[in-house]
Amino acid sequence: MRANANGPASGGQDWTLAKMQGIQSYGAYVPFNRIQRKTIAEALQVRAGKGDRAVAGYDEDAATMAVEASRAALANENPESIAALAFATTSQPYQEKLNASTIHAALSLEPSVRASDTTGSARAGLSALIAASRSNDTTLVSMADIRQGAPEGGAEQAGGDAAAAFVIGEGDAIAEVLATYSETLEHQASWRLPGEDFSKTWEERFSLQNVYIPLLSSAIEGLMDAAGTDIGGVTTFILDSPNPRAAAAVTKSARLSPDSSGDPLLESVGHAGAAHAGLRLSAALDTAEPGDIIAVISASDGVEGILLRVSDAITSNRAPASVEDLIAAKRNDLSYTRFLKWRGILPTERPRRPDPNRPAGPPAFRRRKWKFGFMGSECTNCGARHLPPQDVCVSCGTQNAMKDIPFANRMGKVATFTLDRLAYTLQPPMVSTIIDFEGGGRVELEITDCDPETVAIGDEVEMTFRRLFTADGVHNYFWKARPARKSAD
Repeated sequence: MRANANGPASGGQDWTLAKMQGIQSYGAYVPFNRIQRKTIAEALQVRAGKGDRAVAGYDEDAATMAVEASRAALANENPESIAALAFATTSQPYQEKLNASTIHAALSLEPSVRASDTTGSARAGLSALIAASRSNDTTLVSMADIRQGAPEGGAEQAGGDAAAAFVIGEGDAIAEVLATYSETLEHQASWRLPGEDFSKTWEERFSLQNVYIPLLSSAIEGLMDAAGTDIGGVTTFILDSPNPRAAAAVTKSARLSPDSSGDPLLESVGHAGAAHAGLRLSAALDTAEPGDIIAVISASDGVEGILLRVSDAITSNRAPASVEDLIAAKRNDLSYTRFLKWRGILPTERPRRPDPNRPAGPPAFRRRKWKFGFMGSECTNCGARHLPPQDVCVSCGTQNAMKDIPFANRMGKVATFTLDRLAYTLQPPMVSTIIDFEGGGRVELEITDCDPETVAIGDEVEMTFRRLFTADGVHNYFWKARPARKSAD
């Protein structure tokens, strides 16, 4: 048996021997904004790649995208069942502060839920997923990345921003874990120092021939060895590495069917770093049938592999929005200069108004249920709902008779709005609205992911967790509204 392979090593295809946790539910997130690769190429007079690159908005980061994917994964799950939260990324918003705690607060998880960050490698997402499969806890694994490449570099076009999330636990899993494989290899193929914006890479031939191809090949052999089967029993192979040529070479050398690989999502999203293996797994689960066997392998600083068997439960517990739907719901006319501005690469004149003050820690702490969890209140006497939460009912005047009411997953409608060209925002004009919620509740919110000229009274909106601004090194997170993203027909 290969080193560090977990699962049965006996011969034959006895899938019932492996007993581990399984995937209970899943979700994904692809930002609304895209930039066409030909737009980047025309601006720099370089060769254009095919398709679009997914771009996190000016008010998004890895934590906010992880919240979106996690909300999808929890849509059909009881959040109270979660015992641990693992967040994987290479683009953490804070270098020294637990980023998973921000996600924890936005999801209104119980204080007893243990939270952790996993970072430093593009395989961090699958690493966290495998660690959760070996745990006895029900774990929410959330992975997200913003991939930033230097102008004119290959990573600028090849990268993409996205997120995926999985609930791992015991019970009626939609995908059972049959085997896992892990291998660590020290090498200098890709690296980035603290404070640097762009990663560096060694000569491509070295990383391709000495790192990624051998690691992917080793993981395939290790997984098959651990499961006691051969590649003929696998329905779908997801081979992920920073260099897509490695997956193509291994697919050919291992004589895998090209149809078994599925869409690598490189033309429609781009490589999403620590989230890419999870995003592709989400896409595979969107169309998987009971009995399918899925192998997911992610290589970077070593390699991780997991083998899954899809159960009958998949037919009734797919993600609320498929990866295909998320890709189809887009706006792909982002200009190159605006893309650079959003990434902080192109310095621009700041808005001509006072800079926002740093969010103060004590009031944010006291109001964390509202600020992060978007938790309102409901009067137990008359049923009136309040946003922000209140101690005194504005309808009947009853004092201290409120209960918490979550609003993050409620739909709303635009009651009225204005285009504010004086408010501080990195993307003027700010669309400031009054939102009426289903079942009661009204609040003023900013709308994002929209064309300001097409916003109209009566528009249906949903809530999204965003970064309002950053001041003096503190990210000011809160909720915004966005036009409801429609599924593809």
